[in-house]
Amino acid sequence: MSKKVRVRFAPSPTGPLHIGGVRTALFNYLFAKKHGGDFVLRIEDTDQTRYVEGAENYIVEALNWLNIPFDEGVDKEGKFGPYRQSERKHLYKEYADQLIASGNAYYAFDTSEELNAMRKEYEVEKKTFIYNWHNRKSLNNSLALSSEEVNSKLEAGENYVIRFKTPINEILQLKDIIRGNVQIDTNVLDDKVLFKSDGMPTYHLANIVDDHLMEISHVIRGEEWLPSMALHILLYSSLGWNAPEFAHLPLIMKPVGKGKLSKRDGDKMGFPVFPIEWKTAEGDLFSGYREDGYLPEAVINMLALLGWNPGTEQEIFSLDALIEAFDLSRVNKAGAKFDPDKTKWFQNHYLQEQSNEELVELFFPILNDKLDVIQSIGEESQEISRYTRNDNELLIKIVGLLKERATFVSDLWELGDFFFIAPELYNEKASKKAFKEDTPEILKKVVALLKETNGFSSKEISEKIKGWVTAQEMGFGKVMMPLRLALVGEMKGPDVFDIASILGKEETISRIEKAIEYMG
Repeated sequence: MSKKVRVRFAPSPTGPLHIGGVRTALFNYLFAKKHGGDFVLRIEDTDQTRYVEGAENYIVEALNWLNIPFDEGVDKEGKFGPYRQSERKHLYKEYADQLIASGNAYYAFDTSEELNAMRKEYEVEKKTFIYNWHNRKSLNNSLALSSEEVNSKLEAGENYVIRFKTPINEILQLKDIIRGNVQIDTNVLDDKVLFKSDGMPTYHLANIVDDHLMEISHVIRGEEWLPSMALHILLYSSLGWNAPEFAHLPLIMKPVGKGKLSKRDGDKMGFPVFPIEWKTAEGDLFSGYREDGYLPEAVINMLALLGWNPGTEQEIFSLDALIEAFDLSRVNKAGAKFDPDKTKWFQNHYLQEQSNEELVELFFPILNDKLDVIQSIGEESQEISRYTRNDNELLIKIVGLLKERATFVSDLWELGDFFFIAPELYNEKASKKAFKEDTPEILKKVVALLKETNGFSSKEISEKIKGWVTAQEMGFGKVMMPLRLALVGEMKGPDVFDIASILGKEETISRIEKAIEYMG
């Protein structure tokens, strides 16, 4: 590529960032980094009626959490700022006037009442009203009025819009990196509004002016903007500018059925559609991937494969590997079906990739909250509970035993709460199967053996107990099932001797004696 690659992610601050928008940001980021370019964040807030407080900060926080930060943009100024369109509005009138002067745009004074009446007339004839070449010279605009009438209206301060004058009888040959050649007949296009008399541009004018002034080389955006591509190319041409290259990404589709993925799909099926949690001004709370326990690496890997493939069977990609492999030519045209189960699969993989030390750091706040709640409601915490709050080495061992069964860090509590709190009750179904008439005597012997054990490693406990069971020619189930139930309260958890070793001799014996007492 001859010129420097510069791409932009340009969301509107109208609410939380949907994961479709996150994927657009990700693909822009990957493309920029692949080609040594710049990733720009521009906030398109020209429509102040839809502005939502906090949305801009949300966008920045989400990108930072996902480890795809922008190189320049809001509060990270470069030489092309400002990066909020509301702070650039003084720029756009000049280009609207330039289009008027060159005959590529015109003033339109039609009121909303006049346009609504026109639409109703078309509806009666079962037609769709389009403001363009076939009727513009008969409407209330500078193409139909004399220059004196136009000047009089402008001097009187009448409301107006500036519309683009779409060329007649041209076949546009447009090139999209993903979709190839796209052919458009200009006669089917409407004369879009570019500028309003309140001094604010519409998306179309502001977008292409900003992309030009910020030297954007590639516009990578969602498929929903594909119908605007013809107008944007025409605007570049009318202003005498070279257009950037365009790439329109496929939609992210519902997991089940047809249509685009929506928040309702997430609500219905129990998965987030936003990167981080969002709270509305009314107090409604929408879940985010971060708060639901997903690692950013898992979300990034999942999104990258929604509509793009590397051309191989590889599915696991670090961010650096994605940058290396990413190519817009391998983005699909067809919509990509979202798969919540696949997202969990990625999450499970990246959780296993975390070191035990990293997981302890993530798990520690969850553990403390759980223990605080238990203590606050008056239940007695076992010694192990108080001990682990300050015993990092012990927590590292516990996490190492549990993580292979976990998908989320929060699962570690569900999988291993017994490490921190002695069971008060025993699973009814399991106890009927494990606790027999002779079980108390067997467990008393186990206690005696444990008291004799010098060391208390998993290996030492195993050799002691298994050696005795073998010598007694007893079935292992008669010992192992009640022993697990005594220590855990349920038939779950890692190797029972690993559990005993971590609990320690005193706590292990205490739990077994409690189970003996329970059996009477």
